[in-house]
Amino acid sequence: MSSDTAAEPAIAQHPSKHALQGGAAPHVDAGKAAEPAARLGVQGEQKRHAPRRARGASAFSGVSGRSREGTVASRLAGARTHIGAERSAALRDVWLACWSSRLLVWVAGSGAVAVLGFGPVRHAFDPPGVTRGFGWLGDVLAAPVARWDAAWYLVIAHYGYRPEFGAFTAPRDAFFPLYPLVLRALSDIGLAPVLAGVALSFGAFVVALYGLHRLMALEAARLGRGPDAEAANRLDKTRNGPRARGGASHFSRLVGLDGRARGGVQLAKSDSRGVARLAVLLTAFAPMAFYLSAVYSESLYLALSIGLFLCARRGRWGSAAMLGALASATRSNGVVLILPLLLLYLYGPREDREPERSATRRSAASVGGHSLRARGLSMLVRLEASLRPRYLLRRDALWLALVPLGLIMYMGHLALAGGDPLAPFHAEAVWKRHFAGPYGGVWDGAKAAFAGLRQLLSFQRGHNYFPVAGGSSFIDAGHNVLLFAFLLIAIPMLVGVLRLLPLAYGVYVLAALALPLSYPVAPQPLMSLPRFLLVLFPLNMWLAVTLSSRPRVLTRAVLVLSGLALAFFVGEFSTWHWVA
Repeated sequence: MSSDTAAEPAIAQHPSKHALQGGAAPHVDAGKAAEPAARLGVQGEQKRHAPRRARGASAFSGVSGRSREGTVASRLAGARTHIGAERSAALRDVWLACWSSRLLVWVAGSGAVAVLGFGPVRHAFDPPGVTRGFGWLGDVLAAPVARWDAAWYLVIAHYGYRPEFGAFTAPRDAFFPLYPLVLRALSDIGLAPVLAGVALSFGAFVVALYGLHRLMALEAARLGRGPDAEAANRLDKTRNGPRARGGASHFSRLVGLDGRARGGVQLAKSDSRGVARLAVLLTAFAPMAFYLSAVYSESLYLALSIGLFLCARRGRWGSAAMLGALASATRSNGVVLILPLLLLYLYGPREDREPERSATRRSAASVGGHSLRARGLSMLVRLEASLRPRYLLRRDALWLALVPLGLIMYMGHLALAGGDPLAPFHAEAVWKRHFAGPYGGVWDGAKAAFAGLRQLLSFQRGHNYFPVAGGSSFIDAGHNVLLFAFLLIAIPMLVGVLRLLPLAYGVYVLAALALPLSYPVAPQPLMSLPRFLLVLFPLNMWLAVTLSSRPRVLTRAVLVLSGLALAFFVGEFSTWHWVA
């Protein structure tokens, strides 16, 4: 057998090896040496071709990497541009609402004093030189901002609480310390006390409206009602990491709190900025909005509470808790902010991370049958699943314990000064408030309003239908009817908040109203209720969303009527007539 014939099986088994050798067939006695040579030839060929493929792959991956980097950079640049545009738009809307509403407040209030005088002499707390004594023009300009409780804040800022004087200074304990503390700091740098109070209140007012604008835009985008909702969602994801899916909690969805069709609100052809702008205008021109620039703590508390919600929605729990601590040092009901903060942490919606538990219907589907008992069990299973927190507790939940810190520090200060650490709670009795049961003031307010309506319709003063008031029968009757009217307006707004916004907003409103509605004042069971409602911003958020889906003429009518009411009430306030 020739050597060519002997090599044919090898060629048949390894044709590529022989082809790589130029087709030359090895001799039989060199077969063993030919196989390593063939392998070396294959390896050499692989080495010659591999760098080309590697270079090609590297070039392709480099182009792809640069493309991805360019895409990310362009997205970040677009996000920064969008953020800047949002902030600029919010500032423009806020500035328009601020100067126009404050112009109305000062024109109406100062005009009322200039035309009608400073009003009758009241048995109100007003030491000499606190709210007057600035010359005729100064007294007229100070009238819309320095009346009633403003005198208490100015006195506390100057003299302190002085618990050593006992009952003489006991009413001061009802006014929490943060506002007068900042007021004192501004006075120490050279500002007149009233001017310092106006600067503090107006600055907090601007911050509150800006925060409300951003928060309302965030919630409008979450509801998915406007054309820029998707862009806002992408922006939030770029800024704060993965967006929490699902928005409202399972419990919210179960009872209709997820802001979808169950709220009965449609925002077709309306962007989130338009809704946010309307929420800002409704707050700035609210009937009691003159308190937001007066020497009162309303604007400071409003700014802190809105900031808490905004930080919590973005997952900044440390900042939210510190704002809550400041709020608990500003007002007696500031400590209730821990409830919405906890709900936002456990149920969302929040932007910092994905929920650990998502919606599932397996447990409900496992309860089969169409009987009444099976349906009841299925409902209970769904309810139990919806109440289960969507976000598990982590170490950042410890921040929430800081919320009562402001109240604790206030109580500690009173104790170290030789007073009663529980004086802030006992002060309610000094101001004639008494416990009537949970929300028992609603029934007392209804009875007082009914008696007041009878008094007004009787057109006589001889018989007093509500003798517990003790003052002028007509004036007390008008106050009680007006206060109950505010409550009747607030109830459907609260229902709307519970149906449209996340659960935390509605719980906050209910908890904040617990104090004034559970501790009524005998002559006026709903005393100061309109002022308490002023800082409950979820009510105006719901109203803004609702009006956005209605004809513009209705929105303008609401704003005009609210502005007229604002002008009337600031005129009453400026002339020392009790408003709220």
